[in-house]
Amino acid sequence: MDDSTLEQLEAALRASPGNAALITLLLKACLERGEYERGLALAEGDDAGVRLLRARLLAALGRLKEGQVEYRAAISDNPALEDMDLWRTLSVTVVEVPTAAGRPKLRVISNDDTDHTEVTRLLEPNKETLTFDDIGGLDELKKTIHKKIILPYQKPGLFQRFRKKVGGGVLLYGPPGCGKTLLARATAGECKATFFNIAISDVLDMYIGESERKLHALFEQARAQAPAVMFFDEVEALGGKRSNTREATSSKLVSQFLSEMDGFTHDNHGVLILAATNVPWSVDSAFRRPGRFDRVLFVPPPDRPAREAMLKMMMADRPSADDIDFAFLAKNTSGFSGADLSELIETAADEAIEASIAQGAEQPISDKHLKLALKEVRATTLEWLTTARNYARYANEGNQYDEVLAFLDKHGKDR
Repeated sequence: MDDSTLEQLEAALRASPGNAALITLLLKACLERGEYERGLALAEGDDAGVRLLRARLLAALGRLKEGQVEYRAAISDNPALEDMDLWRTLSVTVVEVPTAAGRPKLRVISNDDTDHTEVTRLLEPNKETLTFDDIGGLDELKKTIHKKIILPYQKPGLFQRFRKKVGGGVLLYGPPGCGKTLLARATAGECKATFFNIAISDVLDMYIGESERKLHALFEQARAQAPAVMFFDEVEALGGKRSNTREATSSKLVSQFLSEMDGFTHDNHGVLILAATNVPWSVDSAFRRPGRFDRVLFVPPPDRPAREAMLKMMMADRPSADDIDFAFLAKNTSGFSGADLSELIETAADEAIEASIAQGAEQPISDKHLKLALKEVRATTLEWLTTARNYARYANEGNQYDEVLAFLDKHGKDR
């Protein structure tokens, strides 16, 4: 832009002060010409686009702290204007590094603002406590868990009077993504107990005897901090059927696990052992003996009211329009797990973000975005339910899969 055009635009701005479109045009011209002070004098108003250009001018002048203030204000008003390259420029710090006498000082440029609070966060992550209020649906299962598991922790004196032990073992099984892990964490939160989330890698070791030693150490730690909840996800990796393996080490680990749960020398009072699996038919049958995993609970895909409640919970903290038909979405997501519903929301959020970038302003997640996402996302529980149906019909020893049959009978009728 030449000088004459720029002067004419400035004259037009004096005649129409506060014109955001005109100010934006002038500021872009000043940035192109390198006349940063001149542009800064013209950059008036609270429009988000103007504030972002003001941040660019301040960055060019090296006034980084002022630029950060303007950038944050602009993004707060319009998140679609976010520019990480500009933010990195504004976050740069210059540090004077002293050197030997007679040599020039070194100027080190860095945007690493890690401090002791970040170190603490990495080394000691916050332990978030969940309760049943944080989980949508599964109302019947929550009632069962409250009656059989949580009450003994809340009223230990009464249970001791009836010679009932606090603790024991509970096996949760069901399709992937239906909330088994969340349910375990919420149970620990309701019990106000220490929660030990034990990964497979915490136990398995390549050296003979080390896996058993690690498992024993974990149980000892839980006993020392009772009341405690130990959670084993994918428990079939540690307690698979011994008849299905030819490795003696695997059988020894299963035997050690069984011994830790109810062995003669161990007192697990106040220690609740929760385990989750997607393949209960692969877990060694010895685990289901009374005194071990004597409570086996089926965690099904959420029903229609639960899906509607979960969708509303997932949308609670996101920008959303008022036209979302949650009842329609719940009706058309039969067989969806909690993870599938989360993927539905994430896909709709992607659509809204694309629209926000295209239009240059934040677009909330609307019913249109969710219905577009519904065409892309599919239920992932159907394969598991087909396999479970075969086991429930032809390998239902001891009626252990009756809950699955009841669910399958109801599936498609009331959902």
